[in-house]
Amino acid sequence: MAPVRRRRDNTLIDAIEAHRPARFEGTVWRVVREGRSPIDCARSGGRWDDGTFDVLYTAAERDGAVAEMFFHLGRGQPVFPSQVRYELHELSVALERALRLVDLAALAALGLDTAKYGQLSYEARNDEYPRSQDIAEVAHFLEFDGLIVPNARWACSNVILFCDRVPPTAMEAVHNHGLVDWAGWAKRHNR
Repeated sequence: MAPVRRRRDNTLIDAIEAHRPARFEGTVWRVVREGRSPIDCARSGGRWDDGTFDVLYTAAERDGAVAEMFFHLGRGQPVFPSQVRYELHELSVALERALRLVDLAALAALGLDTAKYGQLSYEARNDEYPRSQDIAEVAHFLEFDGLIVPNARWACSNVILFCDRVPPTAMEAVHNHGLVDWAGWAKRHNR
């Protein structure tokens, strides 16, 4: 069943329309389950998609991508899964009309309560996701081709592509850096 889209907030539409589209071209990072293509888009219903359009979540730094997946794999688990096999991929992406929201102040200006941004609790997700999903949905509606937003787990940006707004040539898998060593990464970063 397709997600039901809420009525768009006219104030949010006006605020996002005031942003000039930004161009982004460069290297980004993505962690995916072993054997999966790193440029497969999906409707995950995550922080920046409401499930009504396909997205590709990436991070501007390799540790940003690993930190995001580390969080999601360990969420709600008393012990981190030891048999998960995920690979780190380097991608090249290009956006012509990205909505660039460089910091928490830019998100707050669009009505996102940033006091709990990136916190671990389910309640924080329930408080935060509806507005971040609204921001992404309005950006998609206004024909932006992606978002550049703060990463919730690492001091870097995430680059999210709206897959129906970018040509297939706008994303390319450059290099598979192999399996992620979760325990080694966690130890190096005190997680």
